[in-house]
Amino acid sequence: MNPKEMALAAARALDAKKGQDIRVLETGDITSLADYFVICSASSTTQIKALADFCEKTLKDAGEPPHHIEGHGGGTWVLLDFSAVVVHIFNEEARKFYDLERLWGDAAPVDLSGILTQD
Repeated sequence: MNPKEMALAAARALDAKKGQDIRVLETGDITSLADYFVICSASSTTQIKALADFCEKTLKDAGEPPHHIEGHGGGTWVLLDFSAVVVHIFNEEARKFYDLERLWGDAAPVDLSGILTQD
């Protein structure tokens, strides 16, 4: 699975569990951190955990286990690091605080039309 396929699989997994305002940014040309960032909001700490668990399982089942996971204990955000793809799941307040879309404003947004069922 190439990095773009991984990012789209993560976006689909988040969409399947009712993730909100899902965005995929192509960051490979502007940072060595990852080729893609997947960003999503959730309405509760329970949903953040459910989204993270399902996204992790989906990519693990596709042969792409995460290399690192952060934030499970805090409840306001979770980061799933799959090396080439980093998935960020936030509650609304944390998403506004970290404002990754602004921070990575030079990153190219990936068109998710036809990928997500909710948008």
